[in-house]
Amino acid sequence: MTNEQIIETLQPFVGTPYAPGVKAAIGDLTGRSRVVGPREFTTREFDPQRIHILVDASGTITGFTFN
Repeated sequence: MTNEQIIETLQPFVGTPYAPGVKAAIGDLTGRSRVVGPREFTTREFDPQRIHILVDASGTITGFTFN
């Protein structure tokens, strides 16, 4: 699945509150094993297969990035 396809697949999550179970759901839907939630530590290495979940100040999912 390409990053563009993943963005389309994950659109239903945008605007919903982040909960720890979201990471597992994203991994299951995308087949990617590296999903990073908000405020989680991660390495600085470049990894285009890694998905970062972006949230706003209230914990609502606003989007996703890859690296």
